[in-house]
Amino acid sequence: MYLTSHQGLGQSIGNIIATQKPYGVLLTPNLHNLPPGLHGFHIHQIPSCLENEIAAGDHFDPYHSNQHLGPYEKGHLGDLPVLEVDNNGNATLPILAPRLRLNEIKNHSLIIHMSSDNYSDTPQKLGGGGARIACGIIK
Repeated sequence: MYLTSHQGLGQSIGNIIATQKPYGVLLTPNLHNLPPGLHGFHIHQIPSCLENEIAAGDHFDPYHSNQHLGPYEKGHLGDLPVLEVDNNGNATLPILAPRLRLNEIKNHSLIIHMSSDNYSDTPQKLGGGGARIACGIIK
């Protein structure tokens, strides 16, 4: 995972290991140098972190729901539980994505947003996560 940058990939902030489990995909982060708090966390369509992560496209939505409903409802498949960053800027708490299979998410991008996510399109689209602050490619 890398911080955003206008020049391409920014500073490396660590990695996330994705593992298939019986109840979904377990994402185990080992990240640092992030703003403390809760952050929107999503799988995006395109495996690119260019153009300040804008090249990653929209949230992964293979069933064309066109709805941001969070990780537990039938909206975008790429909607993940929020990422929790501790007061030292580290994220290490595993996250379970119950609707995903590991083979579905390869060759997509993983994006961390500046703000949290309310798992809704109201009052702001896409949960209100705001700016994209970090990106990585799922291999």
